[in-house]
Amino acid sequence: MAQLNTNQDIRQLANLELLARQVVEGFITGLHQSPFHGFSVEFAEHRLYNNGESVKNIDWKLFAKTDKLFVKQFEEETNLRCYLLLDTSSSMNYPQKGMSKLQFSVYAIASLMYLFKKQRDAFGLGLFSEAIDWLSAARSTSTHLFYLFAELDKAYHQPKSNAHTNLSNVIHHIAEEVHQRSMIIIFSDMLENSMNAEKTQALFAALQHLRYNKHEVIIFNVNDRQHEVDFSFDNRPHHFIDMESGEEVKVHPGRVRESYQSALQQYRHELELKCAQYQVELVDASLHDGYNNLLRAYLVKRNKVI
Repeated sequence: MAQLNTNQDIRQLANLELLARQVVEGFITGLHQSPFHGFSVEFAEHRLYNNGESVKNIDWKLFAKTDKLFVKQFEEETNLRCYLLLDTSSSMNYPQKGMSKLQFSVYAIASLMYLFKKQRDAFGLGLFSEAIDWLSAARSTSTHLFYLFAELDKAYHQPKSNAHTNLSNVIHHIAEEVHQRSMIIIFSDMLENSMNAEKTQALFAALQHLRYNKHEVIIFNVNDRQHEVDFSFDNRPHHFIDMESGEEVKVHPGRVRESYQSALQQYRHELELKCAQYQVELVDASLHDGYNNLLRAYLVKRNKVI
């Protein structure tokens, strides 16, 4: 387990926990005031009764109020097993000013973990670039939550240089490694495959492998929409550097914008179609849109699974 060696370590984890709690509690308050109020976000206390199981834990007082049968939920019960996979390749360090895709993903994952803990879903964490660098077990305890917060904090403060991505190999590994019928949640910019037809097909085969092994899948496609999708740069020559390979190119954005957007949109459209075919949830996660859409996408998926 990760050791907390300094007061600064403890403060950093406390800040991560505080941010996650604020995001989740603000989100839940918003749900109760919106058309999504039907979603249950208090699984820690009750779950719906399933026909045929013992009636000894039915909450009869709640039945009198709601006319529905709910079972009291206990500390050791787990509703769902979730694994969060974080792409730590160098392209996730973009942009280098302000919040990067990696930092955004760390905060989003911390918030989801806080929600998992609230619902007593078991959760694990995987860090990857070309391969799985680190993978935890899935548990639902407070100790486990802070253990994973410590690993997220290390990823946040120790970004990799010249680290490539091999998402298809990582997904194949996860499909076999983790318990069947888990929920797999991937945070990645998905850029490795965007201009390479062979890698794109390998990614689709890997996603099919996950679904064949009965896993539910959500992909959060993390991006800086303004620059990476819209390619909105000043109308002057720019010096671009590939953060994974170090390759450099000087180009005028206006001269390549149309061809760049066309190729990217074709890839994104292919990815959307395949995800729809395999019943994989694909969520566009722009750095500037906040975390509510990510939490909502998880709840939608979870309520379909449970």
